Amino acid sequence: MKTDRKTRKKALLKKNRTAGHLRRLLRFLVISAPAAILLLSLYFIVSASGSLFRVHTFVFTGNTHLSDDELKGMTGLAGGENLLTMSGKAVFQKLIRSPWIRSAEVRKELPDKLHIQVREAEPFALLDLKGRLFIVDDRGSMLEELRGSPMPFLPVIAGDPYREKEAFSDAISLVRAMKAAGLPSRKDHIEIIAHNAPELTTNLDGVIVKIGTGDYSEKLARLKELEEEIRTRNIPVDYIDLRFSNKVVVKAVNEVIR
Repeated sequence: MKTDRKTRKKALLKKNRTAGHLRRLLRFLVISAPAAILLLSLYFIVSASGSLFRVHTFVFTGNTHLSDDELKGMTGLAGGENLLTMSGKAVFQKLIRSPWIRSAEVRKELPDKLHIQVREAEPFALLDLKGRLFIVDDRGSMLEELRGSPMPFLPVIAGDPYREKEAFSDAISLVRAMKAAGLPSRKDHIEIIAHNAPELTTNLDGVIVKIGTGDYSEKLARLKELEEEIRTRNIPVDYIDLRFSNKVVVKAVNEVIR
């Protein structure tokens, strides 16, 4: 009898242990099943994205001076990159290295399009640096060297922005005032000699005008009035000096008018 009781007790203990194992296994499956399903789903999504979400189309907007091919070259992308894993920030950083690009926005458009919108710098003047012409923007930054390509009429600044920074900065301010006064539309040639700020001088269609530094809007207004008088009196002018606040000097070929 004792042996039968021991046997039944062992069998009951074994049954309870097995039931306990099954309950723990069931609890584990209930808890881990959603996570497993999520991981499997992510695995399939990532696997599918490797073949589905590839860059096939580039769309560029806002560019006028830079071509689509030039912009694409700046991104460093060849096409076929994974759109989901590709770094838009890295593309942005590559774009704004160009002096032509003031700002850029990189937008991913699923399933296969990369849209890049840029804001370009505008050609503002030409810099004559030791006989080489460079396009500069309104901040004085060099955009690129002009190599025989057509360019709309722009004022030319002759100087060295590295050695003559103050004079070059003043020349940029003078060009800004000239454009505001509409001077480029009335002249065929504008050149600013910017070697020394107090001696800033312009060549306007062959007439030398000494401008000096500061008060450019006021000086250009005086110049416009003076040009009308010179034209009316038909005076052959050697140079005009606007550097003084209380007088204007016009050096005619044989006389000086104050």
